Amino acid sequence: MTEQKTAEFNQGLIDFIAASPTPFHATQAMAKRLKVSGFTELQESDTWSLEPGGRYYVVRNGSSIIAFTHGQAPLPEAGIRMFGAHTDSPCLKVKPNARIISSGYYQLGVEVYGGALLSTWFDRDLSLAGRVTFRSDSDSPESRLIDFKDPIAMVPSLAIHLDREANRNRSINAQTDIRPILMLADEDPDQFTFSALLLAQLQAQYPTVKVREILDFELCLYDTLSPAVVGLRKEFIASARLDNLLSCYVGLEAIINAQDTQSCLLVCTDHEEIGSASACGAKGPILDQFLQRLLPDISDRLRMLDASMMISADNAHGVHPNFAQKHDAEHGPVLNKGPVIKINANQRYATTSETSALFKMLCSQADVAVQSFVSRTDMECGSTIGPITSAEVGVKTLDVGVPTFAMHSTRELAGTKDAHSLCEVAKQYFARTQAPGHFAGR
Repeated sequence: MTEQKTAEFNQGLIDFIAASPTPFHATQAMAKRLKVSGFTELQESDTWSLEPGGRYYVVRNGSSIIAFTHGQAPLPEAGIRMFGAHTDSPCLKVKPNARIISSGYYQLGVEVYGGALLSTWFDRDLSLAGRVTFRSDSDSPESRLIDFKDPIAMVPSLAIHLDREANRNRSINAQTDIRPILMLADEDPDQFTFSALLLAQLQAQYPTVKVREILDFELCLYDTLSPAVVGLRKEFIASARLDNLLSCYVGLEAIINAQDTQSCLLVCTDHEEIGSASACGAKGPILDQFLQRLLPDISDRLRMLDASMMISADNAHGVHPNFAQKHDAEHGPVLNKGPVIKINANQRYATTSETSALFKMLCSQADVAVQSFVSRTDMECGSTIGPITSAEVGVKTLDVGVPTFAMHSTRELAGTKDAHSLCEVAKQYFARTQAPGHFAGR
């Protein structure tokens, strides 16, 4: 891997994350890229006829996407090389009755989505993005994505003069302490409504769309600071939403470059950060329903699944030099030392010795170093879509990820080499001629 190719990959990753402040925007960006690359969009309301050699994608809820290359090899014998990630990240979501007037300021009522590291949301230049549903001029409901892009809000910290214990013992109340400030309040409170704000943004982004009434919205705040390559030697990528848009981009690049010999699938689902239990989450039926439509015969489909494998890609914890004691001393991944195989005896990760061994072989073939992560035995670890997909679909699964610092912060940190390395391994995986789920010698 040349430094130029790695730099080009990272620039594409940075551009993708910057264009994807919400799962809706991330899915839209992936769909556009797939369409430009020759993939045909499928509608779930249509009858499908998928042909060998075809390249397809389907979107659900505007926030989850499946891309599929139909290989020439028979599905029941060759199986599918699957790669999974998730589109959502912890954030502050706007409540339905959003406007709050307090002490002469307009503020937003927000709700914490997922396991956000709340302290990192203070003193940031915040903007607002997401999906708005409205009554159109034809008296029917329509939805559009909006993104204010400009910094329009901030959650200021309380000055240390008013809380002398702040550096030793400051807790954060999610109901009262993280309300963003938008602007000074007018003397007449009816001068500003949140619906009017959304209406103005819709008209600015979609001047030809006629909006009669704002009906509802799914909006979240995000840090406007752009992703960047940082460090004295430019060895790190700093950005919001590295968990897990980085893995989405890795899978996207890999499947776009896949050949038509073997069948390959990328699934990027929403709601992983809150358990994946939704129609468009990994715990829902989205992947299983796609496979049913792909191969309706149950016997053939079970044979296909037996020959298939899923790589679940989600960021891993790099060993933090300031908190090395929080890691198992023998399993502390280092940034820029290669992708990480994630292992847990209690199935918080779905890795088995066989799926791990295959990944190590792929890394060797791609000339990529590989690391392992196991959490401290006296600490619980997080989980991924891996165990969920394995249980829901019945496919052999591996959990991997890129080592990362400050996971669930508004500004996470990863190495400049690792995402590209993982992508090279994913390409090797998609090109593998032997069915990835077949292991000899049992």
